[in-house]
Amino acid sequence: MSVIPGAYTAHVDTFARDNLPPRELWPELIFEIPEVQYPERLNCVVELLDGMVASGHGERPVIRSPEGTLTYRNLLLLVDRIARVLTEDLALVPGNRVLLRAPNNPMMAACWLAVVKAGCIAVATMPLLRARELTIIMEKARVNAALCDATLKEEMELARAGCPTLYFNAGTADSLEALAAVKPPQFTPAPTAADDVCIIAFTSGTTGVPKGTMHFHRDVMAICDCFPRSCLKTTADDIFCGSPPLAFTFGLGGLLLFSMRFGASTVLLEKLTPTTLLSAIEQYRATVCFTAPTFYRQMAAVAFDYDISSLTRPVSAGETLPVATREVWERETGVRLIDGIGATEMLHIFISAAGDDIRSGATGKPIPGYRACVLDDDGKPVPLDTVGRLAVKGPTGCRYLADERQGRYVHDGWNLTGDAYRMDADGYFWYQARTDDMIISAGYNIAGPEVESALLLHPAVAECAVIGVADEERGQIVKAFVVLKKDVVADAQMGVMLQNFVKQTIAPYKYPRAVEFRESLPRTETAKLQRFKLRET
Repeated sequence: MSVIPGAYTAHVDTFARDNLPPRELWPELIFEIPEVQYPERLNCVVELLDGMVASGHGERPVIRSPEGTLTYRNLLLLVDRIARVLTEDLALVPGNRVLLRAPNNPMMAACWLAVVKAGCIAVATMPLLRARELTIIMEKARVNAALCDATLKEEMELARAGCPTLYFNAGTADSLEALAAVKPPQFTPAPTAADDVCIIAFTSGTTGVPKGTMHFHRDVMAICDCFPRSCLKTTADDIFCGSPPLAFTFGLGGLLLFSMRFGASTVLLEKLTPTTLLSAIEQYRATVCFTAPTFYRQMAAVAFDYDISSLTRPVSAGETLPVATREVWERETGVRLIDGIGATEMLHIFISAAGDDIRSGATGKPIPGYRACVLDDDGKPVPLDTVGRLAVKGPTGCRYLADERQGRYVHDGWNLTGDAYRMDADGYFWYQARTDDMIISAGYNIAGPEVESALLLHPAVAECAVIGVADEERGQIVKAFVVLKKDVVADAQMGVMLQNFVKQTIAPYKYPRAVEFRESLPRTETAKLQRFKLRET
């Protein structure tokens, strides 16, 4: 079933709705399961927060952090006070865009909820972004106001010089905290429509050019009612934790929205390393963890030093999960990794598998509520076990903010994620590469991630990345960028050793004909590898 934009919008500022893609360029939206069929009037924060308090969860913990624990009731009071500041002091109206800039902490979560409850649109940004990047986002989204943590104010000040926006810093007389503290703790939520925009999420920049993706109130509810319900089987007793920023939709869902939908709680920590994440799992007795494969690989090496027996559902997403990483994690912890693929354009995970349904090397199957297939370059389905373009549709989908790339992401109603996959006879989807990362060398198609997985099996390799580089004789050759483990010598002999190892592990023609050693690899703040930066070297 497709849904057209409703006429019942609460948005006074219609910028977002006016800049939705033409309706013919939208993906087909399907609402096949009852959990994602919502009323025309919907404010997702009222459902996630007010509704939980009304249903008896008010005294249960919702956010745990080094500063203490917030209950659902206390969070509701804080959110309502902040919403009053937004509408009374800043004079914001429904549809205005509010930039959020803070690390993962209770105030960041409360601000996001307050912005959306007031009918405004949250534009959350990664803490490590610089002024130039912030300015691009502010200009593209035409931000009306910004709320910035005091620890991140320097780049915000620089960005503000070119954008006349408002913002507040913690710890000053006119800080958001001070203004909110004197407000009455009641707020009448904006009467938003289910298809009013509440998020403009910018892609993480793995291609170097971020895009603004627009999502509705019903989209927020849909991701809460799909993956965590079907794959995680979340209950009110779960405790979530993880590393992705709340500004990243992977983190927003996994570290805030999913837990709230079920009356559970989450752990928010501002700075995490693999060891401090293990420590947090031990300290807070977390049951669900969201992080990237790189973190799991690094955590596996020291997991025996921590009591993580509470952890039952570690979720890996953000980039492909190498088999070698799965094997080392599961060998060291005894806990199976739940792999998944999502996209900012889709808001969260749409293919996954958990428990007995896990097949090592496969991402999984479409989760209830979504459909997926593999298409050729002409948009036609390919035979089983044939590599092609992954296509998906469901209750969420791509709607870029005034961006000509909309027509490249959506084809004939399908969202084309940019991933090369194959589907087997049992309906499992197997990742091959990003479609722009397929390497064609002397007529052979070589998937970079397969070579990376082979390299990661070598005990000397900590991290690696593989790209194709131009070659007169072969068209392209495979080049590997390798980060070695501590105390391993990076020399020509080690390069030859790795080349021979790959030849013995996978088909010899796939081995990296060039090996370059690096101290680190370029990654986004969400741990995604930036291969475009490697191609520029």
